[in-house]
Formats: sequence, C-alpha cells, structure tokens
Amino acid sequence: FVMLNSSELLGFISPELNNRILADTAEDNREVYDATLASVAKLRNMRPQFLKRQPKPKRHELMMQSLKRPAFNETAGQLLRGWLLKHQVGMLKEFLDALGIEHEDGMVDDLPETVTDEALGKGIEALLANHETEVVILYLHAFHSMNDHFWANLEAALENDSRLQFM
Repeated sequence: FVMLNSSELLGFISPELNNRILADTAEDNREVYDATLASVAKLRNMRPQFLKRQPKPKRHELMMQSLKRPAFNETAGQLLRGWLLKHQVGMLKEFLDALGIEHEDGMVDDLPETVTDEALGKGIEALLANHETEVVILYLHAFHSMNDHFWANLEAALENDSRLQFM
C-alpha cells in the first residue's frame, strides 16, 4: 500500500471535485485561495496578476494541473486542509466523535497513537452512510497521510476496503 501525498490525492479525485475544492475556497476562504494562487504562479514562473486575469475556469484548470505535480505537494496539502476544515467540518467532527477523540470544531491538538478497530469501523461506516463517497475517500486518505501518527488499522482499511479506494 502506497500512502498518497496531497498532490497525488488531487490527481485521483474527479475533475468535478477538484473544481469544487477550488471554487469553494475562492468563494469563502480567500486567504488559502490567494496563497495557493501565489504559490502556483511562483512555481510556474508567472506573475500572480497574470493568473488572476485568466477566466476562472481556465485559471482553475491551470492551478489544478500544477497542484497535481510533486513540486506542489505542500501547496496542495494546504488547499486540502483548508477546504476540509472549512467545507467538511461536519464530517471531520463526526469521524472524530465516533473515534472518541476530543477536538475543537474538527481540529485536534494531539491525536492518539492508535484507535480501536471497533471505533475506526464505526467512524468509517458513519461517514459512508452520511457523506458523499468521494469526499469520504479523499478525507480518509488525506487524514492518513497528513497525520504524525500512523494507524495500521486505518491503512489496512484504506488498502482492503473497496469502498475506500479511488476508482
């Protein structure tokens, strides 16, 4: 099982979800959107103003093409974290609650080193029952790859449960 980094995750999700992440972020998380745009412009040797003047569909396509490259992994991670915390906070809270992990609006200061198989299974089932499958898959893979603690049971679920794999 290969853990996917943020740029790889963006490469596996649908173009529709990629566009939704950028559009949502542009609409109400301007700080993250502007930082993403500036980073893409810098790494592509463009001026941010040039990128901003592009029509939004073309700009977003160019940004997403860039964010799927390894050099853009850190920027892709910031975009994903920002979108998940702003637009999927209900899902994050539901998962953490099912796992019995204390959090403040989906943000955790200190993750436990392990979680029980029972709690993890309960959390995954709740997410799949209540949220869009593709968003659940993206979140669980991002959660796994972005956290300091390696949960072997989460990795096993991502590897072996066909419902949690990108199509």
